[in-house]
Amino acid sequence: TVLRYLSALLSGREARYIGHNPAGGAMVIVLIGAMGLTALTGWLMTTDAYFGVPWVEAAHSLAAHSLLLLVLFHMGGVALASFRHRENLVRAMITGRKRKA
Repeated sequence: TVLRYLSALLSGREARYIGHNPAGGAMVIVLIGAMGLTALTGWLMTTDAYFGVPWVEAAHSLAAHSLLLLVLFHMGGVALASFRHRENLVRAMITGRKRKA
């Protein structure tokens, strides 16, 4: 479903959704995973067993930087969808209201 949506997006024929589109829904799951991994590796760095362990520090750095990149992609997707469907998605996120058609 996500790949079909992205294919339609590239050709300019993507459907409009009241909630998250398939790419946005997948992004939410990936963002939650990246946040969890960043938190877990950050916590591990505070423990006696993993304090100063190079692979934990590298994993934490990679997770944190990946999270930042994912957030930028998500913001780009929101901007693109707002432009393509001529609606303010940021306002819709704040108010919880979005036009039906």
